[in-house]
Amino acid sequence: MLGFIGQFLTLNEIAVMALFGTFIWMLFRGIPVAIALVGVSLVFVLIAEFFLDPFRGQFRGIIEFDRTGISYQRLQALSGRLFGNIVKNPVLVALPMFIFMGLMLDQSGVAQRMMQSMQKLFGQLRGGLSLTVLLIGIILAASTGVIGASVTLLGVMALPAMMKQNYSKPIATGTIASAGTLGILIPPSIMLVIMSDQLAISLGDLFMGALFPGLILGGLYIVFIIVYGLINPHAMPAPDKAEEISLADVREVLLAVLPPLFLILLVLGSIFAGLATPTEASGLGAMGATLLALANGRLNWAVMRDVSRSTLNTSGYIIGIFLAANFFAFVLRRYGGDEIVQHLVLSAFDDPYMTVAFILFIVFLLGFLLDWIEITIIIMPLMLPIILALDLAVPGFGQVRDPSVVWFAILVAVTLQTSFLTPPVGFALFYLKGVCPPGVSLTHIYKGIIPFVLLQLLGLFIVFEFPALTTWLPSAAYGN
Repeated sequence: MLGFIGQFLTLNEIAVMALFGTFIWMLFRGIPVAIALVGVSLVFVLIAEFFLDPFRGQFRGIIEFDRTGISYQRLQALSGRLFGNIVKNPVLVALPMFIFMGLMLDQSGVAQRMMQSMQKLFGQLRGGLSLTVLLIGIILAASTGVIGASVTLLGVMALPAMMKQNYSKPIATGTIASAGTLGILIPPSIMLVIMSDQLAISLGDLFMGALFPGLILGGLYIVFIIVYGLINPHAMPAPDKAEEISLADVREVLLAVLPPLFLILLVLGSIFAGLATPTEASGLGAMGATLLALANGRLNWAVMRDVSRSTLNTSGYIIGIFLAANFFAFVLRRYGGDEIVQHLVLSAFDDPYMTVAFILFIVFLLGFLLDWIEITIIIMPLMLPIILALDLAVPGFGQVRDPSVVWFAILVAVTLQTSFLTPPVGFALFYLKGVCPPGVSLTHIYKGIIPFVLLQLLGLFIVFEFPALTTWLPSAAYGN
């Protein structure tokens, strides 16, 4: 049996498949991600040291096996790299700042005021509540990258009003879930912060490169709601008693929108104008969100304590996965896993753009099983050498360093939008289910997200076909 398998696979390839398979199995058993990564890595270190090494001679001639190179000295050196290069990485300083900004903004009452004012302005129209949710989702996305808080907040504020107005349950839940996940793509996004670290590219390039794709995706959502309201008016009915819109209502909307626009200008404007680095802008954003909470009378010791604790928990969770994933990647490389994956991907297609499409397809499928954090930290470093090896004619306009990597990162970011909406691991679905009123089931939510997942794939196709959407803005900013 061993000889038969050896005709097709090397021992390294079998070990790499077992490594990934064991990790997936541990996740389905409910083991936390960081523990699963460290646990499977330790198991395969022991396999390499105490099983494969003594019996290597018995495999020779039947299965080709290269020395793993795992040793206790290498493991001791790994600890210095983990805590020296990762924990002290200045790019990752922006991570807790942006998380704090998003959580504090949710506590500031800005979103509630926008919802109340926009309901008066758009709620009288057919589909007006859905449009309100999408517009608030876009604004929140550009001022916070915390998905759980955005989905929960929109669900609490909008879903009861939509049910009261007899909206279709699938369209109502689908709109809220998709609008709440825009923050993972539209900058400032914590996913882009992590991608910048994993791909060793400019965070400013990623922020500017993601702006147009994020707005395009939000625009596709809005167009869909308008068209769907015309085709199926019963799914999003207008209120029975429509009140006349006054100038006071318009003024109230403008006043409600100004504070988050100020925060967006403070963060993204300072980056795009070259006045601050993304790390410095994250500090400005955290300060700005705190000032907004203070101005609205929402800032007190309890809020500061809860936001700080949530920031610490979320940051610690992500950094823990960072450390565990780097240990996992170390063991994977010692088994030659990076070379095996790169060979398999590069040999799949002759056309470099088909290779990119194949990688995105893999990421899309992984989004059904894994969270975006695991995919970003584990998969992106494996794919970077492949993208650099491909002959991709991505326009950089002479200003963007590694334009193909920036384009690829944004493509993966758009693809990972689907991971929040696709079961069984779609976190946005469960965030929303937790705040749904009685009578709204997971089945309604699953039905509701289908058109929005298709729209996300359409947005992915647009960005794939027009790479300049991701590279023009960074080049224009540098050119100026």
